[in-house]
Amino acid sequence: MNILVTGAAGFIGANLVQRLLKDGFQGKPCSIVGLDNLNAYYDVSLKEYRLQQIKESTLNSQLSTFNFIKGDLADKALIDSLFAEHHFDIVVNLAAQAGVRYSIENPDAYIQSNVIGFYNILEACRHNPVEHLVYASSSSVYGGNKKVPFAVEDRVDNPVSLYAATKKSNELFAHCYSKLYDIPTTGLRFFTVYGPAGRPDMAYFGFTNKLLAGKTIQIYNYGNCRRDFTYVDDIVEGIVRVMGKAPARRAGEDGLPIPPYKVYNIGGGQPENLLDFVQILQEELVAAGVLPQDYDFDAHKELVAMQPGDVPTTYADASALERDFGFTPKITLREGLRKFAKWYKEYYSNIKQ
Repeated sequence: MNILVTGAAGFIGANLVQRLLKDGFQGKPCSIVGLDNLNAYYDVSLKEYRLQQIKESTLNSQLSTFNFIKGDLADKALIDSLFAEHHFDIVVNLAAQAGVRYSIENPDAYIQSNVIGFYNILEACRHNPVEHLVYASSSSVYGGNKKVPFAVEDRVDNPVSLYAATKKSNELFAHCYSKLYDIPTTGLRFFTVYGPAGRPDMAYFGFTNKLLAGKTIQIYNYGNCRRDFTYVDDIVEGIVRVMGKAPARRAGEDGLPIPPYKVYNIGGGQPENLLDFVQILQEELVAAGVLPQDYDFDAHKELVAMQPGDVPTTYADASALERDFGFTPKITLREGLRKFAKWYKEYYSNIKQ
């Protein structure tokens, strides 16, 4: 089984690769190609750390192999050559320019990676047929929807950030290619993914950095936001299950193909108030020894207004995922933040040595 994972040095991508190296795919060996441009959107040393973790997993793997390619999704010639050379069976497209607020400052990065890059992947799948294209969408596509929990059947026509618009465009492009070229595609709308070695621009990681530096953390919408946090291992479990069950190819009454196209939410299904989230985070940071027992958290918290591009609530209805794959995320926020805090303590202690 030949598998392409784009964004392989990213948070979710690296965890997926390590899972496949450890367990194979459906219990069988797989040959994994990982693509990542290692851009400097956040600390590149963290991406290099993840690649080192993958390297160590490769040495221990009895089932699978991994080949890393440094390159950009927007490089069409590179993408075409990879598909022609490796004849991928499954493609998992996790590479993207992430971040809601950064899309307000630097829209070009989002068009290049999330639109042109995804188009290049679709074209490569068209000319080099694959069994299944799985790609990352986002809970951000729900925009300012008032109905909760968010279900995949809900309308998603009102994005509040360019990032959200690019992710919705991915779903539209995928549907079109599924219809026209009979390519099985599945989009996964991820809800606030967190865990060890995550993205430093995410709240739990950024808050930790600021608190450790004695800075003040800003809690948006005066603390009246709720997020459906999903631990990275649950996300990876969902991806692996989805990879092995492509939407069926079948013809409609007109003889033309019914698009082999699906979209699922992957979220914890239990949105947490940001103030409760911060309370749990600070307790686990103290327990892990990241912050001292007597740390004055109240002096380092500020409640502020909602930021442009943000939404007050994310809340996943993941019942379709459970129905079709027998899986729903299970790791609690406290358990996940505990693992993050322990990793943070170990990682930054090693850097200082």
